[in-house]
Amino acid sequence: MRQVIHFTFILLALNCLGQNQPEIDFIKAEAVITPDFEQQKIHGAARYELLVIKDTDSIFLDAHIDELVTLFTSKGVTYSEDENKIWIKGDFNAGESFSFTVNYKVIPKQTLYFFENQLWTQGQGKYTSYWLPSLDDMTDKIEFDLSITAPTDYVAISNGRLTDKEAVEELAHWHFDMEEPMSSYLVMIAVGKYDKQELRSSSGVPLENYYFKGDKAYVEPTYRYTKEIFDFFERKIGVPYPWQNYKQVPVRDFLYAGMENTTATVFSSAFVVDSIGFNDKNYVNVNAHELAHQWFGNYVTEVSAADHWLHEGFASYHALLAERELFGDDYYYWKLFNTAEQLRSRSDNGKGEALSNPKASSLTFYEKGTWALIALDELLGSFDFDRVIKTYLERFAFDNATLDDFFAVVTEVTGKDMTEFRKQWIDQTSFKSAWALDYLTQSEFITAYLSLEALRTQDLSAKQRQLAAALNSENEYLGQEAVFQLSGEPMNLSLPLYTAALADEHVLVRQAVAQSLDNIPLAIKGDFEALLTDDSYVTQELALYRLWSSFPQDRAKYLDRMTSALGFKEKNVRQLWLTLAIVTPDYNEGQKRDYIRELMDYASDTYSFEVRELALNYLSEIQIINEQVLKSMINACVHPNWRFRNQARELLKRQLDNPIALQSIQSFRSDLPQKEQDYLQRVLE
Repeated sequence: MRQVIHFTFILLALNCLGQNQPEIDFIKAEAVITPDFEQQKIHGAARYELLVIKDTDSIFLDAHIDELVTLFTSKGVTYSEDENKIWIKGDFNAGESFSFTVNYKVIPKQTLYFFENQLWTQGQGKYTSYWLPSLDDMTDKIEFDLSITAPTDYVAISNGRLTDKEAVEELAHWHFDMEEPMSSYLVMIAVGKYDKQELRSSSGVPLENYYFKGDKAYVEPTYRYTKEIFDFFERKIGVPYPWQNYKQVPVRDFLYAGMENTTATVFSSAFVVDSIGFNDKNYVNVNAHELAHQWFGNYVTEVSAADHWLHEGFASYHALLAERELFGDDYYYWKLFNTAEQLRSRSDNGKGEALSNPKASSLTFYEKGTWALIALDELLGSFDFDRVIKTYLERFAFDNATLDDFFAVVTEVTGKDMTEFRKQWIDQTSFKSAWALDYLTQSEFITAYLSLEALRTQDLSAKQRQLAAALNSENEYLGQEAVFQLSGEPMNLSLPLYTAALADEHVLVRQAVAQSLDNIPLAIKGDFEALLTDDSYVTQELALYRLWSSFPQDRAKYLDRMTSALGFKEKNVRQLWLTLAIVTPDYNEGQKRDYIRELMDYASDTYSFEVRELALNYLSEIQIINEQVLKSMINACVHPNWRFRNQARELLKRQLDNPIALQSIQSFRSDLPQKEQDYLQRVLE
């Protein structure tokens, strides 16, 4: 199963809050960043070079810092700071080059995050200026050269090429050089305990794939097809990769799936998988999507959020093309079919959005954006479409562009008037589902799937032959649909089909049985037990629970068999096993305290939020709520990942209705970190 959620955070506010400085052109920024892990503070020094375009008496930097220690320049100026800016006052004359240096300290409120043995940044939508004075404006592109100071047992990563690394006693100084300018939201640093795999594209671009020390076994499955994707993009796009190297860095507790910082993508460690995990959730789509952004978003950047299709639609479209190259036409059409269904449903319910709407959802920008490019390719023909993309990228290289700019290129290259296309695909809120269906039914597989789907309302006796044929096909999506149609049907008729499905070579088909069969008949018990070692951690987890529920007399046998199983990095199989072992009467009674301690430990901030989220849910479900669990829950309520934070707040809300839990919280409340105390004060008082 190659199912990956891809959702890079959308730039809705990036231009709304920034101010332009048309009188000033910032050329270069050289910064030295020294993180203090103990105090979770940044000590920074940054030198800025700029050119005065028009006479002015003031210059500013966006800066959400705690302390401006010094500002140095050879020119006579005055400077001051307010809540979010550094202001420099003086006489600045057109044509004048000017430089200044700021030294500052900041405990970042957002954008830069410290975790155990790691820190990382996420500037998109949150502003790099929270840790590095810069410009919250995508249209002012600057060459950023960063140096990072970190303990010698850590690895530091930033944009561009590593030019030097100096070790002085217990500290190392890492120096990075960018050769071209970029928007400040694409500046990044990451510091952690990493090793790396080094590859090289067919064109000679260095590719660096970082991994946590001790995770070498995960490298190949996690970064599978990276070189192939890179080489495909250079061939398909027709414009060489525009930067000097490319790095990918997994981090724990990341806010989104991935972020395409220039030359250095940061992505969630949840996508670090082994060969079995690859079948359930892999990094391929995110890998391709973020790499495509190096052209669409980084090389050519939108002017405002109204042009966001130029980022996300183009990246999603090219990622899908890369997956088609890797996984074939059936995969390509299946993904498009599912996105078309989502878009059709929203459109039919009056919730459709225009691609020119700066506040549109990720579904619109990513998926409707992909469909718009497919329609454009169909309209222009692939030869002219590719010429348009190449011309557009070369015309606005290292610059910014709007929707008008892109469509002007289309008209220039092809001679076509794009007024009607823009009306139908860019400005119209509804989704052209009839057009999409015509496109999809070019695929024999989609035509066969729609015919199979139409049988859902028929009795099993009337469609047994068709379902059996679907299970015998080489297409896993047809087999999956056949299994789902067996749910609730008489077992005497469905049993042979379940047997065939359990013997199917496709992971998705076997997984569909584990997903849909609540009560396992004795006749297929042995076949179903084989799913405990299936090539899917999702299937293993489902199979363990289904068997434990269906055969109470064999619970100890199943638990014994799965004692060593872990599952994904979030330990999905292990945490289910612990939960079942705790609640199963008479099972290893002498070890249950150890099981409880282990599950409670997974809820603590020692682990990533994916591990913690699962543990807190299980602990709440089996009603193990003590001081340690409550403290973990409260800590989760102030976590930077909003999805995890919101879920933890819901769990805590339920506990606040319990007088015993509330009394416990009041007893240790004053011992909590200030941030957690402040949150409790808001919800309690």
